[in-house]
Amino acid sequence: MAPPQLAGKMTAKAAAAVKPATRAYVTFLAGDGDYWKGVVGLAKGLRKVGSAYPLVVAVLPDVPESHRRILISQGCIVREIEPVYPPENQTQFAMAYYVINYSKLRIWEFVEYERMVYLDADIQVFDNIDELFELPKGHFYAVMDCFCEKTWSHTPQYQIGYCQQCPDKVAWPTAELGPPPALYFNAGMFVHEPSMATAKSLLDTLRVTTPTPFAEQLQDFLNMFFREQYKPIPLIYNLVLAMLWRHPENVQLEKVKVVHYCAAGSKPWRYTGKEENMDREDIKMLVKKWWDVYNDGSLDFKGLPPVAAADDADEVEAAAKKPLRAALAEARTVKYVTAPSAA
Repeated sequence: MAPPQLAGKMTAKAAAAVKPATRAYVTFLAGDGDYWKGVVGLAKGLRKVGSAYPLVVAVLPDVPESHRRILISQGCIVREIEPVYPPENQTQFAMAYYVINYSKLRIWEFVEYERMVYLDADIQVFDNIDELFELPKGHFYAVMDCFCEKTWSHTPQYQIGYCQQCPDKVAWPTAELGPPPALYFNAGMFVHEPSMATAKSLLDTLRVTTPTPFAEQLQDFLNMFFREQYKPIPLIYNLVLAMLWRHPENVQLEKVKVVHYCAAGSKPWRYTGKEENMDREDIKMLVKKWWDVYNDGSLDFKGLPPVAAADDADEVEAAAKKPLRAALAEARTVKYVTAPSAA
């Protein structure tokens, strides 16, 4: 509800916008590869849908200065983080990139923000999702994953054909395996609340956690850590592309707000259409949509335009811009934290 002094003058959303920026989207970038293109696309996508909140990019020390400058030029707030190296016994099954991903745990240290929405760099936002910041606090929000791809072949779910996306299709054999597994989320998108206490607990728990045979072990770890706090949200907020061929009955593509280009061969900036399922018309359409945003020069960051004196008709719009302007102002004087090399 808008404060009494603003009642009848501004909406609750605009009234909240005059406060210092305490909300932001956040993504992660490592190395000198081409994932910076995904971050640029994401920044432009958030701009296209009119998000009121900035995009923070947590970068490892090995991200080149040239890539950082590109991100800043697109209005991103670049924050260098120290790498997180799990114990060696934690990484015996994981690929190198997934080991690097443990550094994402540093985003819980961004305590200048009371709430953040994490988005992988291979995600694009096609409709405004600012409503996620309004979800009740005290929970961890994310979209349930699908167990039908071969990456899950090590799990009993895959082996018996059970998937939480369609739990009635193949019943879980309670008599043989006990209660069904806890709900499991895809960690490419989630809503979290930064906290130094949580950050410390995550790192302390990581040191003593038994590794899993899943290559993307960070996702397993987060599911374990937040099992009690997890609350599922609709798949429109993180459409994993495999859902299109594994569970098409659950997908209403026209309503999807967030697309996760995580299937093999689906990264738009690397797309050839040759990998399995990549010649589908819906995939081609979604890749084209990503490029349409990326190539749209009108979505390039234009700097911080001054806000003219607003009359009643313009006051809401002017107020809504304030947190974004304040946050982006920080990006002009980015400070990098000294950290060991992640190479």
